[in-house]
Amino acid sequence: MRRLFAIPFVSALVGGGIVVAVIAAVGGLGSSERVVTQIQSSPIAPSNASNASDQSHAPTPHEIYMRTAPGVAYVTSTIVHQSESPFHFFGGGGESEGQQSTATGSGFVINRDGTILTNYHVVENAVKVTVSFEQGKTVNAQVVGKDPSNDLAVLRVPTEGLHLQPLPLGNSSTAQVGDPVMAIGNPFGLERTLTTGVVSALQRHIQAPNGFTISNVIQTDAPINPGNSGGPLLNAAGEVIGINSQIETGGSGNGSVGIGFAVPIDTAKSELPQLEKGTTVRAAYLGVSTFTIDASLSGLNLPVKSGALVQTVEAGTPAAKAGIRGGNVEVQTSAGKVSLGGDIIVGVDGKPITSNEDLASAIAAKKPGQTVTIEMLRANGSGGYVKKSVQATLATRPNSVPNANTPEG
Repeated sequence: MRRLFAIPFVSALVGGGIVVAVIAAVGGLGSSERVVTQIQSSPIAPSNASNASDQSHAPTPHEIYMRTAPGVAYVTSTIVHQSESPFHFFGGGGESEGQQSTATGSGFVINRDGTILTNYHVVENAVKVTVSFEQGKTVNAQVVGKDPSNDLAVLRVPTEGLHLQPLPLGNSSTAQVGDPVMAIGNPFGLERTLTTGVVSALQRHIQAPNGFTISNVIQTDAPINPGNSGGPLLNAAGEVIGINSQIETGGSGNGSVGIGFAVPIDTAKSELPQLEKGTTVRAAYLGVSTFTIDASLSGLNLPVKSGALVQTVEAGTPAAKAGIRGGNVEVQTSAGKVSLGGDIIVGVDGKPITSNEDLASAIAAKKPGQTVTIEMLRANGSGGYVKKSVQATLATRPNSVPNANTPEG
């Protein structure tokens, strides 16, 4: 079973004692084991880094660490638990609504004016945020802008008395599977730990804290653990190509098994002008939940082998106003319960849609207020399907996915 975890490190104050727990998307992480990180000393050659043309001296991980670690921050949040938050404590009975605890994660400096980029879930519901730097200096931070749908947040700290060292932002679109990468963060509270690995896969999808889908995610085997959330994933040139966000643990363990996920830096760069102005970014919204059509539904005699089968349509949403229909007959399949009879979305503005993720990505690429053409197949009531296109004017995403079985952008 896949178990995805957000990865801040949390200590909750309960009854005068300290209980270690972790905020997680579907569970929690905790460990009392000592973590030892070995720094690789041999050079690693970039394949698509911006300085790849100059191979006279490829920087070693140690050199990159010495150059970038001062710009990596230790983020501590005093948080108040919300009963509706999808990131909850696992084990020990959980935390009651309104109870306070402390979460620690990572972040990194992107501007000498005191701007720090991190994950939204590191500071979600925070009533106080502090940031510590390499030489033990700790300052209060303000949460300036946030995007829960892409798990991003921008902090601002006062610059007086600080020597801030911004990290260079790279281009995540040039990353390739096999490229060497490095992660710097604060796993289990161990400050500025370096781990190395490669890009394991591209264009993955993970779930954001508010239930929507984050697209184009980078998968890496560089070990990341609780406390790495919000820290940088660096390429071989020492440029940030991702923000470490989640891990998959597998089995019953809670530590890294070499499958980590980073939000692409290109996503963050496209939103930074808004985030730095104090905006809460909300993407476009259609208002449907869907089920991916694949081989697991082959026994249902659907007219296509791929697409997004509409399950539900939220009342009052652009989808409802456009006349998109959800399913009305529930059946059990090897992939779980599926509602049949709804429209099958196969395209958005001429772009083929083969899965839930395709649909989420297509809608996320639009802006609220834009009108899109949804191409779909509709049951004709006599066992067949007809092609149909509808126009939908997209709305602004709500704060969380409303009663949806499957997140949709």
